[in-house]
Amino acid sequence: MTLVEIIAIGNELLLGDVQDTNTHWLCQQVTGLGGHVRRAVIVRDDILDIVGEIRAAIARHPSLLLLSGGLGPTDDDMTLKAIAEALNRPLELNEDALRFVAAAYERFAAQGKGIAAGLNESRRKMAIIPRGSQPIDNPVGAAPAVVIEEDGVVLVALPGVPEELKGIWQGTLQPLLVRVFGQGAYRMDTVIVQCGDESVLAPVLRAVVAAHPQVYVKSRAKAYGPDVKLRITLSCAAKDAATCEQTLAQARAHLQAALQNAGIGIDAVS
Repeated sequence: MTLVEIIAIGNELLLGDVQDTNTHWLCQQVTGLGGHVRRAVIVRDDILDIVGEIRAAIARHPSLLLLSGGLGPTDDDMTLKAIAEALNRPLELNEDALRFVAAAYERFAAQGKGIAAGLNESRRKMAIIPRGSQPIDNPVGAAPAVVIEEDGVVLVALPGVPEELKGIWQGTLQPLLVRVFGQGAYRMDTVIVQCGDESVLAPVLRAVVAAHPQVYVKSRAKAYGPDVKLRITLSCAAKDAATCEQTLAQARAHLQAALQNAGIGIDAVS
């Protein structure tokens, strides 16, 4: 299974000014590709904090380390500087990245967005990246994503603007994601049961979990009472769709039989 860690960067996230929707979305995408998000953190725009998180993550050796935020033209956008420091690599102007940035501002000017074309010092800053890294074109905004590998970890720095992050992930980053995740698959089934008390379900679920460690089994209660129906989800990630379906089918069959033996009715399976 592909292990993934996420670092979201930005003072605005920890001040509560902006909700960190990027991490939630990335978790969904990683899970859908058959990966496993092991850890996700939020840090301020502080060079020492970012460097510390990057080094700690690499020491844990995930397959993929995702960073979001801090790639823009302002002084508080310091993610690339932190990456360079964490990996002991110099920053340098990358000509491919510079072409991406220049083309983006040409596009903005042509679209009549009130933004002039051309490069200045702040715009050139977005093309100064750690030595040995690869810029990935941003089809929505100006700041390229950056990919670099260190000690077997693929590190991907993405812009913090959600539309830009999604545009890169769903577009220009796809070849890398195929290489990292391969043909991984994910599936989730839902079982609705005629039971209003999770404590009654607990021993049933415990037995299923013990027998099927590759399947995540979770009951989800919103209320209690005789007329309440509980929702149980079973989810599985595997190297391919066939393995995923087979593993999940075995756990689902075990759950249904265990519920029946416990006298708990099943309303629906989907």
